[in-house]
Order: sequence, then C-alpha cells, then structure tokens
Amino acid sequence: MDIRVLGPLAAHEQGVSVVPTATKPRQILALLALQADHVVTVPMLMEEIWGEAIPRSAATTLQTYVLQLRRKVAAALANEPGRDAKSVLVTCHGGYLLQVQPGQVDAQEFEELTAAGRAAHQAGDHRTASGILGRALSLWQGPALVDVRVGSVLELEVLRLEGDRMAALEMRLESDLALGRHLEVVPELRVLMARHPMHENFCAQLMIALHRSGAAWRALEAYQLLRNTLVKELGLEPSPRLRRLHQAVLTADPELDAGVPAGR
Repeated sequence: MDIRVLGPLAAHEQGVSVVPTATKPRQILALLALQADHVVTVPMLMEEIWGEAIPRSAATTLQTYVLQLRRKVAAALANEPGRDAKSVLVTCHGGYLLQVQPGQVDAQEFEELTAAGRAAHQAGDHRTASGILGRALSLWQGPALVDVRVGSVLELEVLRLEGDRMAALEMRLESDLALGRHLEVVPELRVLMARHPMHENFCAQLMIALHRSGAAWRALEAYQLLRNTLVKELGLEPSPRLRRLHQAVLTADPELDAGVPAGR
C-alpha cells in the first residue's frame, strides 16, 4: 500500500484508492498510517474520533468504521487472491495495526532520510546532507493531513511532523550556507521570513546569506524587521545570540566569512 500523509491524505492499494470519504474513517486511516506496523489501541482511536465525549456505542461504531476501511481494501485487492483485507488492516489484542512494507509511507521515508541527513550534517559532509535533506523535504506536498479533520491525537502527530519539517529545512539551509550557496538561498529565506516573521533561526541564516552576498545593509534591515515584530507582538527583544550576530554584521567580523554556521 502506498500512503501519503505529508499533504493531502492518499492511500492506494494496487493503484486503487482506499481513502474513505466519511470524516471519521479518514481519521482512523490517517492515525493507523502514521503508526504503520504498530498497534493503535482502541482507546486511542476513540479519543481521536470523539475526544472526551465518547458515546456508549463507541466500540460498535468503531468496528463499523474499521469494516468500512476493510471493504475499501478488499475491493482494491480483488485481483490479488493471495492477500485479504484482514492481513492489511490487522485486528490485534486491544487495537488495530496497518501492515505496510518499508518505504510505503511517506512520513516514515521522511524520518529515515532526515536521520541520514542529520548524520551527514553532523559529520561535516554538507554536500551529502543538503542532498538528502532536500529529498526528504521534497516529499511534502502541503501541510500534513491538510484535508483530514484532526482530533487530539492526530493534532499532536501533525505538530510533531511539522516541527521535524522545520528542523530539516533549517539544517538543509545551514548546509547550503556552508557550501557557499549564499545567493541561491536568499530568495527562499526571504519567503520563509515573510511566513515566519518571528523565526530567529531563519533570520540568522538570512543575515549570514545577505552579508556573504555583499549586502550587509540588507542583513541589518532583516534584523531590524524581526526586532520590530518581536517588540510589537510580544514585547521582547531578540535573543542574545541574534544580537551578537547583528553586532558581528555591524563590525564586519571576519568570522562571518569564515564558514561559521549561521546562528551559532
């Protein structure tokens, strides 16, 4: 089964979509996909679907939703007699498990690529890190589960995924800066700062990229814009780390051109 959760929910078996149209079965499929090859307990599924207002008929209703999912899978497996829906969506003691093969869930592939990219980055192999992290980020087709109504359980999963995405993006940009790709990353960082106007790491990377591109005044402008936003929205000054970077740009500190990682 090919499953995509990094964007709109998609799941195909033998090229046939098994994603239901009803809201709650979609939530169940999404949660099972994010926990693929691991048992998702009945209480966790109920919490996701109904929150704290779990009805008395919840157990029976949940079984009905699972049956609907299995019917979709069974229809997709109609021309593959060696497999059945119960071997894909497995009933386990206390819950259910979605059985997939390695590489069939984009979220799992993203996590594996990110781990490999992080290892290369920490080893100082920035060319490899940038390439691997770029592949990981290319798996994203929009916000995670953008077309699924999320309950309390999926909400935390989505937040975790989005946090991992931001961390991978910061790391890839840092590797690109270490490789001297200053002019290349400036447009991307400008867009990121427009979307995240109080994100200090993106601001630091933009300042480094602009300074090394011969536009120190624009680096100072970027700092001032972030500072004004922080003061206006939160009543806070930028962190000491960012203030030190600002001072380094003001004084044309030679370390800024010596490959010092952005924001360090």
